[in-house]
Amino acid sequence: MDLINELRAKQKEIKDLKSLMIECLEDRDILNMAAEEFGEATEEERRLQSLLLKSLLPKDDADERDCILEVRAGAGGEEASLFAMEIFKMYERYSQRNGWMFEVVNITESDLKGYKEASGAISGPGAYGQLKFESGIHRVQRVPVTEKSGRIHTSAVSVAILPQADEVDAQLKNEDLRIDTYRSGGSGGQHANTTNSAVRITHMPSGMTVAIQDERSQHMNKAKALKVLCAKLYEIERSRIQTNRSRLRAEQIGSGDRSERIRTYNFPQGRVTDHRVGITHHSVNDVLEGDSLAIFIDALLLQQEVDAIANFAAS
Repeated sequence: MDLINELRAKQKEIKDLKSLMIECLEDRDILNMAAEEFGEATEEERRLQSLLLKSLLPKDDADERDCILEVRAGAGGEEASLFAMEIFKMYERYSQRNGWMFEVVNITESDLKGYKEASGAISGPGAYGQLKFESGIHRVQRVPVTEKSGRIHTSAVSVAILPQADEVDAQLKNEDLRIDTYRSGGSGGQHANTTNSAVRITHMPSGMTVAIQDERSQHMNKAKALKVLCAKLYEIERSRIQTNRSRLRAEQIGSGDRSERIRTYNFPQGRVTDHRVGITHHSVNDVLEGDSLAIFIDALLLQQEVDAIANFAAS
């Protein structure tokens, strides 16, 4: 209502300025002044109309939440694991540039110190809303460090962004959980773990399993595993409700499904292309450093807004 009242006041101002310009056609100074104010007022009217339309669009209640990041190496063996590590660190750098807190939840390393899979908790205003369209397949094209003939290989990494759940969103019953402890694997030396600090939690009704061994403390690993499990269960329920309630998911950019190829990082040509919005940035390193990732994120959010407005106007 505040926006509507502000828009009506601005439209009245525009009407008055039109009348003033007609009355003062022979007074050049007043006419020029009124014309300048008229231009500013019409620009403000457009801005208010846009804000009003956005305020009427369906909101994703999870947009302001923290999120869980999951990165997994796909096709490509060791090269995929090495790229998974780079992608995981890209989001860590992007989070730091946004002033968000980034906490490593779990990392499973490959033989070459890449990441077979890794997860992190990102905390900050609007973290999920900013990153939700990053879910999907990220493809890399380059010469792997393991390739002796210099041939370019294509590998893939899957990324999933899940909104973190509050206690009221996903209440876990003790009787639904099977908690197993085991000895953490590691690289030996000072990292060797001689106690059963690793934790695997299985949610019996859904069959979903989360295993964490990143911390030395069993208690801390259990807390992290429960956080990830809650986020996964919350996302399943949220998706079910959205699917049943409306077509909102279909109206978004892509499905966010992990099997969907969303972006290609081409090292020989030094470019990154997002296949959903057709944008190419000609510096792979800038994107992986987290500096230019916002180019794609902003474009995806704008495209979502444009599509939502078009669907709203057509309905």
